[in-house]
Parts: sequence; C-alpha cells; structure tokens
Amino acid sequence: MYILGIEAATPVAGVAMVENGRILAERLVNNRRTHSVNLLPMIKDIIEEAGITTKQVNAVAVSSGPGSFTGLRIGMTTAKTLAWIWQIPIIGVSTLEALALPLMAREQIVCPILNARKNEVYTSIFRGRTGRPEMLEGPLAIGISELVQKLEKWPGPVTFVGDAVPVYQEEIIKLLGQRALFGAQSAQLPRGAAVAELGYWEMLAGGGVMPLDLEPEYIRLSEAEVKLAAKCESR
Repeated sequence: MYILGIEAATPVAGVAMVENGRILAERLVNNRRTHSVNLLPMIKDIIEEAGITTKQVNAVAVSSGPGSFTGLRIGMTTAKTLAWIWQIPIIGVSTLEALALPLMAREQIVCPILNARKNEVYTSIFRGRTGRPEMLEGPLAIGISELVQKLEKWPGPVTFVGDAVPVYQEEIIKLLGQRALFGAQSAQLPRGAAVAELGYWEMLAGGGVMPLDLEPEYIRLSEAEVKLAAKCESR
C-alpha cells in the first residue's frame, strides 16, 4: 500500500511516500517560500524518486491541523485535488500527533507545541508507547502557564517539540524546571513521513474518506472570523 503524506500546516513543507509503513522517499523545505510554490514540485519528485506512478498511490494523507490557517488551506486543497483526480481516499492526520510520533518509544509525556500567536500555543498531551501516540488531552489553544498546570496531572519529564519551542523555551524551563526536555532540532519540524505513516495505520484500521468529506481542524476561529463575529454582534 502506497501512501503519499503532505505536511503544510506550519511554515515547513514536507512530502513523503511510504509503502506499507516503510519510507521510500521524503523531502522537507523550510525556506519561507509559500507552500503553493513548494508542494506540487516536491510531490512530483517524491513519486518519481519512489519509483512508482500516480496510479499506484492508494491514499493521500495530509496534516489537517491545527496550524497556520493559510498553510492548512493550501495543504488540504492540494491533497483533496490530488485525491479527487486519482480517485483515492484521503486521510486527515493531526499535525500534533505527527510531531509526537518520532518520540513515542521514550514512553514518557510528549507535548508538541505550535505557535498560535496571541501568547498561545496549539498543543496536545501524549503518552509515549509502541505504535501510535496515546493522546491524554487536546487538541487545545492555550497559554504556556495553563499548559504547565495541565501537565501537573502526569509526573516525570515532559519532552517538548514544535516551532513554538524557541519562542517559549525559557518560560517553560522557568515553570517546569528539570522536568522540561526538548527534542533535537531535527525533531522540531513536522515531517511528511510521519503524516504518511499515520495515514498508513489509519488506512489499515479502515479509515480514509472521500476528498470532499475532509475538514481542517482549526481549533479556534481565524482573525477574519473573529472580526466578522464581532461586527455581527455589534449590529
């Protein structure tokens, strides 16, 4: 089973192809170019490097949020269009679960954090285990102090990953002390391979939907939606 994974919910664009869970090819760029410029050439190259044709792709997995509103829309639109053209299922994968996946063997608390602006992060709290992460709480859009309060439910070290780590690392250390651990730089960036791998496991479990049925997981309203709601309330 060939699964194409697309990650575009953050400033990083990641694409990968897996066959029965085995990574065949992967590309990742963090060059600040828009995903609309990066994704399609990367997908074309990944399929060629995997040594297959588009007719052999069984499903498309895409990061469905939370994350950048613009990035999510571009990633989801790209994935839906390809799945529609190829007439194959699409699988939405949590951006946070994809970040947590590479650290699951540690069997401890893993807390991916993405910069949500407005002094908040997008986050979920996972427990490491063999296979897929066990989600203990989330997804949420909250401040760091509130997140740390939630983490008090589970003793022991907590490993943080994600693009919000450089922004909030000092505050996390101040609040959590020696309990706070941080993934290596290579673990801070979401990977298309993790999205594809989670998509593969979801397909084995009978998952996957038609392209038009998949919706992004924004967690909170966009700035435009907030302003529109405020305008409607003032009338």
